[in-house]
Amino acid sequence: MATLIRPPPNDPSLSVMENTLELTRLTDIDPDMFTNTRPLWHPPGARGVYGGSVIAQCLSAAQKTVPADFAVHSMHCYFVLAGNAEIPIIYYVEHVREGKSFATRTVQARQRGKPIFTTTLSFMREGSAGFKRVEHGLPLPDVPQPYDDPSEVLWSSRGPFESQHLDTYNGDAVDAHLVRTRNWMRARGKISNAGGHRAHLNALAYMTDSFFIGTIARAHRVWRNPPAAKDGERDTEVARRIKAQNGGQEHNEDKRPEIGMMVSLDHTIYFHRPKDFKADEWLFSEMDTPWSGDGRGVVTQRIWTRDGKLVATCFQEGLVRLKQSSESKL
Repeated sequence: MATLIRPPPNDPSLSVMENTLELTRLTDIDPDMFTNTRPLWHPPGARGVYGGSVIAQCLSAAQKTVPADFAVHSMHCYFVLAGNAEIPIIYYVEHVREGKSFATRTVQARQRGKPIFTTTLSFMREGSAGFKRVEHGLPLPDVPQPYDDPSEVLWSSRGPFESQHLDTYNGDAVDAHLVRTRNWMRARGKISNAGGHRAHLNALAYMTDSFFIGTIARAHRVWRNPPAAKDGERDTEVARRIKAQNGGQEHNEDKRPEIGMMVSLDHTIYFHRPKDFKADEWLFSEMDTPWSGDGRGVVTQRIWTRDGKLVATCFQEGLVRLKQSSESKL
């Protein structure tokens, strides 16, 4: 079964995102042990559950073990094994440090006793930096504002968040590092007051993994096959997004190199303004790739509020392998 305990009905007072990421605390076993309350999404064509859900639930579990005046400022993650959507995930939180200004937690996500994901998080006590500070932030690029009319949305997920895809910046550049992929995103519905800023942080963490490592494929204009049909039906929204990444083509008419395997290896989030944004309001994401080689690649993501505050910077390294031409066995 996909959960350790039978899932309760969705709480109507909570947003879709909050219901999706809800955790059950296994207090009778260990107060620092948690499990997913509801089944997790397995994206079409993916090797396992959506990585953003595991990232977000690890953050949620860690936040439940630190004082209320501590906010997360960094999270360093490693994807170890593909998560199975049919098996419950158990989250183990370890208290590494309890300082006056900083607290450190590690969280390990396990299935059938094996770690599938591990992360280390650092929390900082609010106000501990003092009144005099060194401050600056990269400004929001000059980009079109998001549409409020759903009929104008270029691409939108059916899940707990929605996104509006913008045209690729420098999409025709010869140098891949000059290409920028851009989109607006926000959690669906209204995140509850009861969830507070921590629910907004969980939602942001969930959204950061969306089409992240795929930036490399787009920057190099290599071909990505849409996810295979399941039960006779193809996920049309995902297929449409990949079609856009393939220059609007449904078939590889240009005989471009094709992606053979692309999976995330690690994921880092720096939360610059943990309490100065709302994940259910539009956030702008811009991604670029400074390097790829040896079957791997690195992508950088910057996230701003609509009014121009840089709230997070993310990094991801992934495995990016092309299909190899068959070699003669003679």
